[in-house]
Amino acid sequence: MLRKLLFWSFTVVFPLPLVLTYDYLATEPGPLKLYILLGLIAYAWWLLSILLSVRPYWLDRFVGLPSVYGLHGMLGVLAAVAAYLHRDSSYSPSPLARDLGDWAFYGSLGVLCFSVFFMSGWLVDRSRLLLKAKGLLEVVFRRQLSVWIHRLNLVIVAMIWLHAHLLVRVNRHFEFMVLLDLYMVIVLGIYVWRKWIKPDTYLTGTVTGNDARGGSTRRVSVDLDRRAAALQPGDFFFLRFEGSSSVSREWHPFSVTDDNQETLTFTIRQHGDFTRRISKVEKGTRVRLEGPFGRFESIIRNRYRDAPLVFLGMGAGVAPLLSLTAAHHTTRNIHLLWAVRSPEDAYYRDVLEEYQEASDGRLQVTTSVGRFRREDLAGILSTETISKGAFFIVGPNPAVLANQRLLRRIGVSARRIHQERLTM
Repeated sequence: MLRKLLFWSFTVVFPLPLVLTYDYLATEPGPLKLYILLGLIAYAWWLLSILLSVRPYWLDRFVGLPSVYGLHGMLGVLAAVAAYLHRDSSYSPSPLARDLGDWAFYGSLGVLCFSVFFMSGWLVDRSRLLLKAKGLLEVVFRRQLSVWIHRLNLVIVAMIWLHAHLLVRVNRHFEFMVLLDLYMVIVLGIYVWRKWIKPDTYLTGTVTGNDARGGSTRRVSVDLDRRAAALQPGDFFFLRFEGSSSVSREWHPFSVTDDNQETLTFTIRQHGDFTRRISKVEKGTRVRLEGPFGRFESIIRNRYRDAPLVFLGMGAGVAPLLSLTAAHHTTRNIHLLWAVRSPEDAYYRDVLEEYQEASDGRLQVTTSVGRFRREDLAGILSTETISKGAFFIVGPNPAVLANQRLLRRIGVSARRIHQERLTM
């Protein structure tokens, strides 16, 4: 909790140098100065949102990538509110500055609405109707197109920066303008470095296996050029398949199934426009990997040293839980719950049986065809496990939310439920 409070304090700390410098130098009347400061705060929040979009590795290990994405999304909303108050209550004698401000504001609203629907789970993950509508619209608005629409935020920030340069009441303060430009140069410099230069240093490897697992799942193996020394159980990577005509070169997150640091395996459910083409990725295809990301292992190690562990996976969501099970089944009490669509989708049954035999009774495995219901969980889990256990859920986003609600209803504290949904 303390880590997340420190992380969210960035929303206050990041705009402060701009706000305090302008407040010290400017002589405008109080109300007008306030609305100008709101515009500066919106500008700073958009820049901070861009910074978070590069997925800083150290922030992932500090609070987790889902929290980073969550703040990224919230900053877009907060910046839009601050920008509206600024636009509605201030004025500019320069027509071009006024037009740039208006274009940036309406553009940011359009990108925000698009991103909330297509790239976040705030609405879609909680409504079957919206999820179905999104699936139909994704025939046109494919993932790569959505990413480029989201990147229009870079153009919006550039318009805001130029808007500020055209305002006489702002650009007459040399010290402030230097600081304003430094914010822009540093953030865009980090963005360009992380997105177009840094990937050259990422892990690389070659696809050595691409096999079917069940009706709609693939198991992809990647032989790395060098060891993934930082890999922990339960981690995931962002993958990009290089030089393949079958799939696009966009980045996608996939969880590692085991803890082998030289050959990584990924269990991938084929449900989106990108993953449906995974079966066409041939052996020998080169892969670039960003990561690893993930906090499950550090949470277990630092917060739950003695508590029973409950792993709840839906379909291919068992992948990171399988690596966690491999790491802890001989030393911790674990109950792995795996929901599959059909009996043939329980493709890791043999592996789990091996873990059970080696666990000396510490590992329990319960497989269900179809989702677990409330009465199932209440009957399977002991009173001690419900009151003291640590729960880790992985699967499709709507299913994760549904299972969180089920666990809460049988008495599991929200503080002991952990999941990694990579949406805002």
